Amino acid sequence: MGREVHEELKVSKSSGNDLADIDPRNTTSTIREDVRSERTNLATTVTPKAPEVRWRDLPNKDQLFILSLCRLSEPLSNVCLLPYIFFLVRSVLSAPPDQPPETADAAAARISEYSGLLVAAFPLAQFLVSLPWGRLSDAYGRRLSIVGGLFVSVLANVGFGFSRSFGWLLFWRILAGLANGNVGIMRTVTAEVVRERKYQTKAFLLLPLVFNAGMVASLALGGCLAEPVVNMAWLFGPNGLLNTSRNPDGVAWAIAYPYALPALLNATILGFSLILAVAGLRETLPGREDRNDIGLRVGAVIVRWFARLRPRRWRAQYVRIDSSEDSFLGQTTQADAEKPTPALVPPPVRKDPLFRGIWTRRVLCALVSFGLLPLHNSAFMHIFPVYLSSPPADNTEASFFAFAGGLGLRSSTIGLWLSVFGIGGILLQLFIYPRLQARIGTRGVFRISLFIFPVTYAAAPYLSLLAGAGEDGARWVCLGLVVCAQIMARTMAIPSTVILLTEAAPSKTVLGTIHGAGNMLASLARAIGPAIGGYVFAVGVEDGIIGLVWWLYLVCIALCALAWSYMMDRDEN
Repeated sequence: MGREVHEELKVSKSSGNDLADIDPRNTTSTIREDVRSERTNLATTVTPKAPEVRWRDLPNKDQLFILSLCRLSEPLSNVCLLPYIFFLVRSVLSAPPDQPPETADAAAARISEYSGLLVAAFPLAQFLVSLPWGRLSDAYGRRLSIVGGLFVSVLANVGFGFSRSFGWLLFWRILAGLANGNVGIMRTVTAEVVRERKYQTKAFLLLPLVFNAGMVASLALGGCLAEPVVNMAWLFGPNGLLNTSRNPDGVAWAIAYPYALPALLNATILGFSLILAVAGLRETLPGREDRNDIGLRVGAVIVRWFARLRPRRWRAQYVRIDSSEDSFLGQTTQADAEKPTPALVPPPVRKDPLFRGIWTRRVLCALVSFGLLPLHNSAFMHIFPVYLSSPPADNTEASFFAFAGGLGLRSSTIGLWLSVFGIGGILLQLFIYPRLQARIGTRGVFRISLFIFPVTYAAAPYLSLLAGAGEDGARWVCLGLVVCAQIMARTMAIPSTVILLTEAAPSKTVLGTIHGAGNMLASLARAIGPAIGGYVFAVGVEDGIIGLVWWLYLVCIALCALAWSYMMDRDEN
């Protein structure tokens, strides 16, 4: 027994020595070759990556084109008046009866209050009718809601341009807001027009890009076309081409209605969109896709007539390739319908969160952050043009906080400045934001923008100290820095809040409800922000502290948004 054990130990020792005799370098090289061969096999067996979807690959381009033109209704109707709102309100406000003439500061304060109400009326009307517009589209179709909204927008823009009292301006402004409460319906139509998932990412980027481009163009055109007798004297002035009556002051209707031209241009663009929508925008409400009316029939005749004029090689139509990804919208193909029906098996019951269960603490925190951004950003969009239009003041005895006056810029200059930097914001959103987000994450980009906002707001009113003679160079440089910083922060913050709100949803099945609540909250904030900001700005102008609204309102709200972002982090942890 002992001898057998002894021999077994010998055998084990010898086997161990044999392993020790193996060259470790050969073993390492063998392992590397095996790993390399495994990687080669995996590379050959992995499914090749799908090609990137390009803009020209999108299906139903005609419907997306018409929908994009319809999306211009909101920026054209809403922000076009911002470059000239100070001069517009000043032209329709009469001096209070039985009172001595107002000082320049008192007049600027009153203009600020009324212009704040005018700006706030549009988003407040949107807030009130967002849900009714959605219910109308679910009951009677998307096409009716979009076409009806465009028709009312055209009327509201024409009426706004020819109004010469504040009451009528407010009425048409509210009507335009009511007509543009159908923005959510356009997003729904996008999803119903482009049903394949691989195309939807590009398709959903289309409407925000059109909105931003429309806002930039609206700011530039609004500033340049207002007061055409002054800003476009070669056309509307005393010696202008359109002054056929040779009126010594210029074109008569342009003098009587100096702010009608921007509104008429908006109505013309929206009227063209309305014609295309009536003739070509198809119904996408499930169950009513085949519904046809006289507008679509006329549009089909026109399309067929133009199709005969095109070369034959341009007549290729988009043909959808069926894939398993289509099943998420309940699509079925003819081949699927012809397959034998298997035994009926009850489908699994989808357990969606209850309505009370949607509003988790994380969702509520994201909603608050979603609403804080427009609360100060919309106020800035109203206050800044009014501040730039306000006449400069003598600040020779100014202190660090007590100084007054604006920059006294013309509406055309304001519109061009805001639009040029708006183009920069679009480029930043297209090329810089995705790379920055991939590197530091959505929350990191959002945090950077929240740090930029209060610094920009705190520095902005000191532009008044550079409004004197001999300070032109420094004034333009500092003005560019302020505008660039605010637009850069806004461009990074807006998509970040949308992404964070989406990530906070407890289930993908309730994203529509959560985003609907976010849009309503943002509309309410866009109404409250300009109203409160305009009032505080007026108080600051009367007290000789032009920076009051910047430091007491804008900086405070921006700091609250920054602090709230850290509370969101603590809640998630």
